[in-house]
Amino acid sequence: MAKDILDQRRGNRTNNEKPMMYKDDVSEMFKYIYQKIKKEDFLQMTSLNGEIPFWIVSYNPEQELEITKAYGGLLKKLERKGIEILDLNLYTIAMQLLQESVGLQEMFDIEQGMSKQEFKEAIQSVLDMQEVLMPHIKTLIDNSTARVYFISGVGKVFPFLRSHNILNNLQNIAKDAPTVMFFPGKYTGRNLQLFGLMTDDNYYRASILYSQK
Repeated sequence: MAKDILDQRRGNRTNNEKPMMYKDDVSEMFKYIYQKIKKEDFLQMTSLNGEIPFWIVSYNPEQELEITKAYGGLLKKLERKGIEILDLNLYTIAMQLLQESVGLQEMFDIEQGMSKQEFKEAIQSVLDMQEVLMPHIKTLIDNSTARVYFISGVGKVFPFLRSHNILNNLQNIAKDAPTVMFFPGKYTGRNLQLFGLMTDDNYYRASILYSQK
């Protein structure tokens, strides 16, 4: 479904229209992110002024392949610096939970006889936020010695999992280290605009680590 939305976005653009989102220099973007995260005041969460330690990195979803490559490089670079990162890839987590609960092949078979809305509700039921997803993520966090938590794979789990719901529910779980969400779209400081097209929902508690221009 996420791919359908991006394809629609490209298809709706005429030849004379400018891209809806500016394309950043991904290399420079990740150099900046690295410099921010490696600082001790960031790791120690000493400059938050009472805010929760949640940060958003927003980026142009049309640069997903470049971002994915740079993201992997960032993880390795921080690891070499001695900064352990817990990579909470929502897509990987969702696939694991679906496999354990129902089986991926069975889910694919079920999809054939359902409308998109019915299938969405079925997956959301299996990945119940309070009963399944958050307890699983809490276990990952509790078993980790990471100094920073990364949330990735956001676009791949839409519309089954929504960014603002993830962040709202993580507030009571991810308290001992900074949490950085890599978000394909725009974050205004007040709302999340997934793919730069739709407002996910109002969310204003996260700080901006890097903002897509």
